[in-house]
Amino acid sequence: MLKSRDQMWTRLSQLTKDLPSWLTAGQSDRSATATPARPNEAKGPSTKQCAQDQARQQGVSRGRAHVLFQKAGETFTAAAITEPDDTKTRFADSLQIPICDSCPDTESRQALQDKGQFLARQDRWPELIQQIRQADQSLHCTPGGLPEADLLAYGARADVINAVEHALEDRSSKPGAAGEDRVLIEGVMALEALRREHAQDPHLTALVALAHIDIAWIWRAASPQPPLPQAGLRDEPADAHLRRACAHFERAAALLAPLKARCRDSAFLSAAQCALYAGQSADTLQVADAYGILIDQNPNNPRHMRALGTQMLPRANGSYAALELEARRCAARTQQHWGAGGYTWVYFDAIALDDQACARVDYQFFMDGLQDILCTDPSQEMINLLAAYCALTLRHNQGHDPQADATRAKISQAARWLVRSHLRELHPLIWAHASEGFDNNARITSLRRFAARGQAEALRCIAEIFREELDSGHKIAFSPEGFDLTPA
Repeated sequence: MLKSRDQMWTRLSQLTKDLPSWLTAGQSDRSATATPARPNEAKGPSTKQCAQDQARQQGVSRGRAHVLFQKAGETFTAAAITEPDDTKTRFADSLQIPICDSCPDTESRQALQDKGQFLARQDRWPELIQQIRQADQSLHCTPGGLPEADLLAYGARADVINAVEHALEDRSSKPGAAGEDRVLIEGVMALEALRREHAQDPHLTALVALAHIDIAWIWRAASPQPPLPQAGLRDEPADAHLRRACAHFERAAALLAPLKARCRDSAFLSAAQCALYAGQSADTLQVADAYGILIDQNPNNPRHMRALGTQMLPRANGSYAALELEARRCAARTQQHWGAGGYTWVYFDAIALDDQACARVDYQFFMDGLQDILCTDPSQEMINLLAAYCALTLRHNQGHDPQADATRAKISQAARWLVRSHLRELHPLIWAHASEGFDNNARITSLRRFAARGQAEALRCIAEIFREELDSGHKIAFSPEGFDLTPA
């Protein structure tokens, strides 16, 4: 029987006053930045080098095992958000389109997270773990394809994760604050105490491991930007943050290692295992096989295929040849669900991040997959995602490789027929995330302003697509049947 939350937190006073061994091991003098090239996306932890260092050097950061599960925009980080211009005012009369602030999948996603958080706060751990196990065994998903077990588990650990994030944010505003306060580890130590009492429960163990992965990404995201290279100068605060992040990744790896044999029978455990690879160097075949198992368990969820694509980049755990091979294998294994769409999903983020991947992609195969994705899921949420991707995301990283630029330009043209033939309503948060390159670690200080910026970006793109009509004085109004042109 699982202990109540009061008992769980009381155990903190009984724990040794020294930092746990898995954490002190991460404080050694070894370099925390020696990591191999790795990808972004939430795929796993890297013990020696987490994923975000390289992502940061590439201008992209991905990570956090929970990023796909936060409300209406997934993860928030600290990027400067400016107020949108007067785009909405300028197009108010000539361009009218319904705005969707939420959708059924967003609501169900948030309800499951809230439920997991509520059960944890109410000391109902036995009920919570049982619900996670049942959702995992039955493969229940939200309308958008997110596993219910993952959402419940994220809600259950949300308080611990948020406490660390808020503590680090508070400390960052206090000069000279050290990063060793117990407030930063008390929550996860309480989860560890709970796990030790129920060491045979694989779902609880995986939940604790995911908490470590989330906290590792928080430490890495909070790491100060390194100074300009100077002789004999080291950024000790940055090194300390990265060592702590790697310690959490290593602890997660240690927790999940005994569960590998059970992954074939549990999508929840498979997802936790794959979440390690975004912060951990691993053999290409090992990563590809792990994702293959996960995709077979939940072929309707494109996020796993997208994560596989970023992991197959040379900067991560793969190569360009491996990326192409896995994209084609994914198209074959998910053909019943997505047609050729598996190929497109694997390359979806990869070609936005990597010029060589974009230059090598099979353009016709990619576009065939894009159309098959629409046939499988013609929802407005999907149409907004694809249109925003083509119109905004692919504009990033331009000007470095002519062949990649040409391929991105051809794919970007799909935004025109997506908007004209399929768009019926606007989802501002999707466009806002697309404008950030779907950066899972982009931190938003105001969700309202972030959505407003996404709406402004979307209106600019739509106005560009309908430039001729608008210049000729027409008004454009979108409806469930399509768009109508009326004279001014």
